[in-house]
Amino acid sequence: MSIAIDSYCLLCHLRRNLELVRPLGTEEQTMAFARDMMRMYLAAPEGVSAPWFGPQTAQLLHEHYGLEIDRYRQEKIDSNRFVLERLPMLREKVDSAPDPVLAGLQCAILGNYLDFSALQGQVSFEKLTGMLDNALEMELDNGIYASLCRDLENAKTLLYLTDNAGEIGFDRVFAETIAKRYPNLAITFCVRGGIAQNDATREDAAAMGVPFPVIDNGNRIPGTQLDMLSTEAKQALESADVVLAKGMANVETMYGCGCNVYYGFLIKCQRFVDRFGKPLFTPMLVKER
Repeated sequence: MSIAIDSYCLLCHLRRNLELVRPLGTEEQTMAFARDMMRMYLAAPEGVSAPWFGPQTAQLLHEHYGLEIDRYRQEKIDSNRFVLERLPMLREKVDSAPDPVLAGLQCAILGNYLDFSALQGQVSFEKLTGMLDNALEMELDNGIYASLCRDLENAKTLLYLTDNAGEIGFDRVFAETIAKRYPNLAITFCVRGGIAQNDATREDAAAMGVPFPVIDNGNRIPGTQLDMLSTEAKQALESADVVLAKGMANVETMYGCGCNVYYGFLIKCQRFVDRFGKPLFTPMLVKER
């Protein structure tokens, strides 16, 4: 269960972090940081996915360079504010579409763009505004979407695994649209259990006014690390009739888990390009089984 880190992921992870810290100190400091990163890789259990290293990497950045564990806090605040201001427009766009559930899904996947960690220095609210204009032109797998609708029709419970701050507002609109079509469906949102890059926490769910019960996963892994879930999150996952999981980190940490999971995400790295045979930034709806 999960997509284990490989040499390509490891190289990308190390390169991105070295590029981050190189301007912050001397070459000697960079090398000291790199050595600690490599010790971290060597000490990791075999088969872990890339998100597993998130909390440890944040700690090393803090120890070596004094970077805050919550170093994306302002980006999270800005993302939440950006989406909150556009909630009326998003609802109108979704509600007036020929298929509001599909439109909600398209917007929710588009919201996965708000990833300041994976897209270092590339996220632009101006660009996202332009992307929103064409959100309903997004192409998704029709067969998998039809399967999702059938499963929602027959389900009693839906667990919605969120990803980034800001993005959770798009998820709210999508979940509200699902609730309108399937009023007997009990929906629960699950956020991260602590600071995990720019991922959504209970604080972000509250800021976004999520109207559904909110639980957290009990840890700071930027994904859904199954062996580290809180008892509440583990029970919610195992008992859910349908699971919606947003973002690549949820794919990396969960893929192959055997639950009835639908993954919605944008492809943001070469490994996913190779795995799914699609270009960067292709929107994806993938079914677990």
